[in-house]
Amino acid sequence: MDTQNTSAPPRARSAPDRNPTRSRHHTGGVLHDNTRHTTRFVVIGNHLTQHPELSLVAIGLACHIQSLPTGTPVDIKSLAARFKEGATRIADALRELETHGYLRRERIRTPTGHIITRTTSCNQPHHRREAAPTDCPTPPPRPAKERTPQPRPRKALPAVPQPTRAAAAALLPQATDLLAGLRRHDPRLLLSTTDTAHLAPGAAAWLERDVTPTALRHALTTALPDEPLHRPAALLAHRLTAQLPPPPPYRAPATPPPVRHPLRNCDGCDHAFRAPETETHCRDCRTAVATHP
Repeated sequence: MDTQNTSAPPRARSAPDRNPTRSRHHTGGVLHDNTRHTTRFVVIGNHLTQHPELSLVAIGLACHIQSLPTGTPVDIKSLAARFKEGATRIADALRELETHGYLRRERIRTPTGHIITRTTSCNQPHHRREAAPTDCPTPPPRPAKERTPQPRPRKALPAVPQPTRAAAAALLPQATDLLAGLRRHDPRLLLSTTDTAHLAPGAAAWLERDVTPTALRHALTTALPDEPLHRPAALLAHRLTAQLPPPPPYRAPATPPPVRHPLRNCDGCDHAFRAPETETHCRDCRTAVATHP
């Protein structure tokens, strides 16, 4: 009865005093079922995953960024489209990572002059990888190409009404003179030769519709905007088209007045009468000759 059983397991030792948080029965801690990765994995330090000051969102976001290929967008808009935490929480997490050295964001100017944000993910905070030394000489900087500013193509003027072919020849000179004189009423309406030639048919179409030059000039110069006119010809083209009056009402051609022949003396009675040159006798003499041949 007092023989010791040598096959019995020794008594479990109590937990050391310097580790009071360890559970004696090991019932509440995490267990690991690990499989060695051979593809599609990233090495992340415990200094990040167990960081005492970073939030859980910041730690998870840092792990996600470190697992991405180089060149993947990690701006707030792209991350908010990928995760449901929202732009505000993602922006706060990025600032946390930047504060603790896991992220660097720099605004740089590209060779084309655009400003972009370059984001660098650091798996070791405050540790920058230096470029390996080489014996190759540093290439000289490329000279910047001088860009000659190209003039912007001028937009075509709006189309204007056209007069009939019969009226164009007679009215175009008058319309051109009217447009050239608009600058006397407003110096901003100084037109080029090309603009005047484009607008003249529209002004001629107004004159063809029985609009007087004074009325046409009033329609083009009244109620102009107070600000500078960057392109007065476009404004005038719009007014010539939008405010074109209707054609005048139809008028039947007037009956021509009767022909009034000059006075001449009758060859028979010498009385004065009016008749064509072919008539030599007055009406009374012609009647008498017809009655008494």
